[in-house]
Amino acid sequence: MEELTLEHFEEASEEVKKVTLETKLVYSEYFSQQTGNKIYFKPENMQYTGAYKVRGAYYKISTLTKEERERGLITASAGNHAQGVAYAAKLAGIHSVVVMPTTTPLIKVNRTRNYGAEVVLVGNDFDEACAYAVRLAGEKGYTFVHPFDDLDVATGQGSIAMEIIKELPTVDYILVPVGGGGLCTGVSVLAKLLNPKIKVIGVEPAGANCLQASLQAGEVLTLPSTSTIADGTAVRRPGEKLFPYLRENVDEIITIEDSELIVAFLDMVENHKMIVENSGLLTVAALKHMDVQKKKIVAILSGGNMDVITMSSVVQHGLIQRDRIFTVSVLLPDKPGELAKVSTLLANERGNVIKLEHNQFVSINRNAAVELRITMEAEGTAHKNLIVQALNDGGYRPKLVQSKGNGSW
Repeated sequence: MEELTLEHFEEASEEVKKVTLETKLVYSEYFSQQTGNKIYFKPENMQYTGAYKVRGAYYKISTLTKEERERGLITASAGNHAQGVAYAAKLAGIHSVVVMPTTTPLIKVNRTRNYGAEVVLVGNDFDEACAYAVRLAGEKGYTFVHPFDDLDVATGQGSIAMEIIKELPTVDYILVPVGGGGLCTGVSVLAKLLNPKIKVIGVEPAGANCLQASLQAGEVLTLPSTSTIADGTAVRRPGEKLFPYLRENVDEIITIEDSELIVAFLDMVENHKMIVENSGLLTVAALKHMDVQKKKIVAILSGGNMDVITMSSVVQHGLIQRDRIFTVSVLLPDKPGELAKVSTLLANERGNVIKLEHNQFVSINRNAAVELRITMEAEGTAHKNLIVQALNDGGYRPKLVQSKGNGSW
């Protein structure tokens, strides 16, 4: 493992300063109280390109020969590496081609094009896009820059650990999102070089846990498929070149369900006014899985490139999970005044009605019963329960139609 040396990391840390913004650690009072630890965020979502990826891309380009630059660059990415390569190539005056999966959020596609890259949309996930990029590199003679399975790229990403430890020398744990393993390799190797006592925890989506599966098997494995809303980490196979470093330096892997990312998004928006994409939220969601107390934990927020439609969907599902939006169905006689009685009941409990659906055809005998579906806002699980109880006490026997909440985390 001589390739990843402290000297190379120091060189990369100086080099990436030319293209990165300073992302000082953000202390989280909210998450510190929730977990009993001192929680800090490394907000790489605030980088110019919206993610940390520009670090590895720019450092990689700085190591290329004149001939390799003149041939032009090609890479594959689900979005953030694409923008990093496009931006870095633009600054270096190099033509770049980026192959992206057809499922890539529009905001990432457009931003990559805006940085001057030629974008090609191919495949359903990263692995299919990468295979096409490798083939195109052979046909056209482009210099291929792998988004993670490259030691120079990983070294550039490791500059994040250098900054964390300089700012917080007594850090106990660093949580790192894992897709293919480039960021986790750079951070874990450098953290152990600087202080072997630091624990580095890799965090993967449960539906794309390629590193966890590979570590358990003792060899690099390819998942048959991925299924996660964390598109930036939807990778089926970790890096071959990186695997020995990951096996040696990563202390633990935590996997996160998509439902946890939804709640984490709301927490970050409401408590820190930050937009963090689903892959970047992996480390936020992982905080509640940490079985430690009174430790200094840094969670890397790897990116913030989320399109508005996805954002809207995540917010809606998050409010449902938190019982701040729910729907009940009640049966009432089809006669004047019944709707007013229900409305009064809800008003007394401060339930804010969003939508009413009145179905007169639920029963043959309309005088006996019509269905009223009420979608409303509540302050949380306790408030929702009060509203439901009030309807029950009023004789309406409410049935919950849509309520996935499980209280505060």
